[in-house]
Amino acid sequence: MKRIVQKFLGCKVPTRRPEPPALPPQIEEIRQGALKGQHLQIVQWGQVLLDSVYVPRDPMAAVEWFTIAANAGFGPGHNMRGRCFQFGWGCEKDLQQAARCYEAAAKTGDEWGRYNLGIMTMRGIGMEPDLARALDLFRTAANNGHAKSMNLYARFLEEGWVVPQDRAAALDWYRKSAEGGDYRGQHNHATALVDAGKIDEALGWWRQAVVDATSDILLAMDQKLTALGPKGDADLLERVRERLKEMGISPSGEAVSVSNSPKG
Repeated sequence: MKRIVQKFLGCKVPTRRPEPPALPPQIEEIRQGALKGQHLQIVQWGQVLLDSVYVPRDPMAAVEWFTIAANAGFGPGHNMRGRCFQFGWGCEKDLQQAARCYEAAAKTGDEWGRYNLGIMTMRGIGMEPDLARALDLFRTAANNGHAKSMNLYARFLEEGWVVPQDRAAALDWYRKSAEGGDYRGQHNHATALVDAGKIDEALGWWRQAVVDATSDILLAMDQKLTALGPKGDADLLERVRERLKEMGISPSGEAVSVSNSPKG
């Protein structure tokens, strides 16, 4: 039919470009809010552009949106600019600039910025390690309700890093971190519960942790669950190992080849 029309008109029929797919309502709401200058939605739209299945990735544009929010004095904007500079998302990697962004975020009361600055300070990323300063950052964020900072503050207390060792306080902070939803805190709290003979409670926290846990925590969970033997949870242990296999890691910590063929 198209050829017939072309012959009749003596010209080519223009090809109609497909309309871009409509965004889901919640994503479109974020975009509209960003266009209206709403700070939270500006950061959220930057995050969509940074890594989303809904729109083509555009890290450089994401940095521009984060910068708009940061220039308005919005802490999460400073924090996300810091992430971009730390990992080179849409910009040149610059660890010193990342630290400055996190510092600016922390000054606005943004606990993610305080936590990220604490990580850089503790590990000596782009700077000399400073455990005393890292402790202060994690302790402040923990007291302000930041679950991941609670877990690290607990670690300082448990190990006695630049602070008097206090295992009881550490266990309390691990519990708070777990209740706040941090998978590392959930694993550490579960480990403490096993030591106290409260295995059923521990298994409950590990079942929550397995959903988001990274490979290091999954490997630690595998060891703990294996050691429990019949007192543990075989289904949970299998789930842990399935997640490790998806990451290309065996329970021993060695890389494994992952087949893309369907299971027979």
